[in-house]
Amino acid sequence: MFISLAIRLLKAALTDRYGEREASSIAAIVAEDALGRRPGQPDRELTPEEQRRFEQLTARLQAGEPLQYVLGQADFYGMKLEVNPEVLIPRQETEELVAWVLSTARQLALPAPAILDVGTGSGCIALAIQKKLPYARVCAWDVSEGALDVARRNGQRLGLAVAFEQADVLTWRQLPRAEWNFIVSNPPYIPRSEAGLMPEHVMAHEPHLALFVDDPDPLLFYRAIMALAAQQLSAGGWLFFECNEFNAHTLAASPEAAAFEAIEIRQDLSGKDRMWRGRKSPATTV
Repeated sequence: MFISLAIRLLKAALTDRYGEREASSIAAIVAEDALGRRPGQPDRELTPEEQRRFEQLTARLQAGEPLQYVLGQADFYGMKLEVNPEVLIPRQETEELVAWVLSTARQLALPAPAILDVGTGSGCIALAIQKKLPYARVCAWDVSEGALDVARRNGQRLGLAVAFEQADVLTWRQLPRAEWNFIVSNPPYIPRSEAGLMPEHVMAHEPHLALFVDDPDPLLFYRAIMALAAQQLSAGGWLFFECNEFNAHTLAASPEAAAFEAIEIRQDLSGKDRMWRGRKSPATTV
């Protein structure tokens, strides 16, 4: 079987599930990342091993498994990161959050900023920041040892010296005290009552620990991270969140937000309120 035929067959097999446009995109990524054929390169016949792998990939994709888990990698901020069901698949919205953190850090021009990423998952945020700010000291926490294993492998493969540590931010008062210039987080923020609204492939494959929060307190992780930031951010330090489009303004009006000034909410490229930033007020005492 030639690559061109394999890709046509894959597109046809996925069109009913994903639609023609997304099926075409998936097929193109498989051609490049799994079969090694870049645009403009001549067609060629698959080796027996490539054909076996292609058949396995097709079966998994037809079953609804996300492309990134099937390939074992995801693109994020110019990096290829290992991903598996222990970690969320990095999203474009999170790239926008990283860009905001980087632009703020460059404006402040600190010689060696200390940056904490809470709930790192694959390490995407921390690694992107470390890559773009090699002079920074970047630390990343996650409660999941499985996620940390993935993040550490990503750091090692990319040669980025992020310190990955197991920590539960809900017990932050028991953790060693430190001082950070920036804290950034994309914490769980989807109420469990909204699980039925989630795409089937997300519910079936991505880690619920990183997605959902109990309904009685949907801002649970935000409040804990705000309390941590009120204590451990340096004077004038910045806190950044990725958030649910429906709770960004609730977050800004929460009692914990009183510890911060210059609060700003930004929209993502889809026009949704998805990013929050606040600077620790000099008057804050904990």
